[in-house]
Amino acid sequence: MFQFDATWMVFVGLLALRIAATLLMTPVFYAVPLPASVRSLLVVGVSLALAAGLPVPSAPWMGWSALMVAAMFEVALGAMLGLSVLLAFGAFAVAGQLLDVQLGFGIAQIVDPVTKRSVPILTSAFGYLAVLMFFLVNGHHALLRGIAYSLERFPVGAPWSMSDSVAPVMKQAAGLFSLGFALAAPVVFCILLIEFALGVIGRNLPQMNMFTMGIPVKIIAGLVALTLWFTGIGGVMTRTYASISSAWQGIFVAAPASQGRGR
Repeated sequence: MFQFDATWMVFVGLLALRIAATLLMTPVFYAVPLPASVRSLLVVGVSLALAAGLPVPSAPWMGWSALMVAAMFEVALGAMLGLSVLLAFGAFAVAGQLLDVQLGFGIAQIVDPVTKRSVPILTSAFGYLAVLMFFLVNGHHALLRGIAYSLERFPVGAPWSMSDSVAPVMKQAAGLFSLGFALAAPVVFCILLIEFALGVIGRNLPQMNMFTMGIPVKIIAGLVALTLWFTGIGGVMTRTYASISSAWQGIFVAAPASQGRGR
């Protein structure tokens, strides 16, 4: 039976801080434009659902000073978990930026309703593709399961060592550009062959204006190659999403044994 006392309310509040920090660091939370009140209710609802199945621990964070320290620990942990998700989606942004530069779309920018800033066309398209596929592969379910498991490894309000959790995230960040290039590699290689062919033609036919002819040829060939590549991009996307699980597993394994015990 629930006991709606001050300890339980503080427990839910600290849990909500962890969940909010995790979701705020991910593009998933902004995939659908919702009012701030709806997002807040969503965070509170998830917090209440998770707290319903957890025993409320003895409150070592009672008192304002201890409560503030516990709140900072929760925000930092949520931000660390959310950073892993953000890095995975960053690989799609790297792929989009690379193709925008290669195809000449870098100066053609549109307003992204998710980030509220101007981004190139393919960068925005890859961002929406990443969010769409994340939901299609049930990544949101895995995200919630990971947050629930983090409550076992890192009890709410308990201190944790950030230095032990940095290494998995840094390892994921090191592979950000390789994954981003892998997402766009076949199209980049196709554009490279097109530029090589245009260079040969321009060398043998100097009377042709290759700058005028080359741009539309590169755009058409690049878009066709990108369309064909979408049929086989699933494996690379799976590796990109798997990097989130690997980073989170590293963070959870890095938790000391004293924190990993269930309450």
